[in-house]
Amino acid sequence: MTQATRVRIGWRDLPEAVRSRSEQIIGGRVVAAHSQPGGFSPGSADRVVTDSGRRAFVKAVTPAVNERSAELARQEMRITSAMPGDAPVPRMLGGFDDGQWVVLILEDIDGTHPRTPWVESEIDAAVTTLRELAAAVTPSPVPGVPSAADNLAGDFAGWDRIAADPPADLDPWAAGHLGELRAAAARGLAAAATGETLVHCDIRADNLLIRRDGRMMVVDWPWGCVGPEWFDRLLLGLDVLAKGGDPSRVFEGIDEGTVTDVIAAIAGMFEHICRQPPPPGIPTVRAFQKAGADAIRPWLRERL
Repeated sequence: MTQATRVRIGWRDLPEAVRSRSEQIIGGRVVAAHSQPGGFSPGSADRVVTDSGRRAFVKAVTPAVNERSAELARQEMRITSAMPGDAPVPRMLGGFDDGQWVVLILEDIDGTHPRTPWVESEIDAAVTTLRELAAAVTPSPVPGVPSAADNLAGDFAGWDRIAADPPADLDPWAAGHLGELRAAAARGLAAAATGETLVHCDIRADNLLIRRDGRMMVVDWPWGCVGPEWFDRLLLGLDVLAKGGDPSRVFEGIDEGTVTDVIAAIAGMFEHICRQPPPPGIPTVRAFQKAGADAIRPWLRERL
């Protein structure tokens, strides 16, 4: 699953009033800003340095470009602010929502994303990190977040939508197994309805950072919800499967049928949504989703 080119603004594109208020929170005038790749938000994502040497990570988005991205930024601010100190996530330094801009100011993690194709040592480090994360956020420390089942019900109905109006370019194997795929996706949704852990729900290599001391951190929390403790590890295995590497070590301890069912549901989501018009301000996401569908399909064909 390759990452497409992003369309995103940078620190210097933000209104002066937004930059000034951000600098007040950080504690100094920003003299350097470096936009970061990864993700699909049309907003900014900059590592900044002030004249006094302070560092921070600034994310800013306006609903004028994409209302949904602004809603997700608000959700991320609420979730990240409530994280316990022992969770392997960046700390919130501050933020604001003035109605025109939603701005998050986070601890700057000096690190790099795991390599893809995935390598064994970093797969193992990610599994360890996700186990530590689950232990730190069970039960969920954030009140009022949705359940994973509620979050995913629409997405996991992808095969149902395809069955109702099969696209002409649907893979012949998928077209011939829609009944089995729909049943698997329904079981996957039921499995996601269990548990009391705060799950990230969007684990990919570009949402993980390896610090210089070797510890891995989980970043970008707009999709946080309550679900089973194994859910993020399953998503990690899916990312390894899609980008290259052995996912079997990640799936250890998770029921094999559940792994197949959840991945079948995600495959249906990708198969359906990649054929839809792109959302405002995010023109590259459909190519990413199509690549995901293409990468998962051969594995799924062997498992069903």
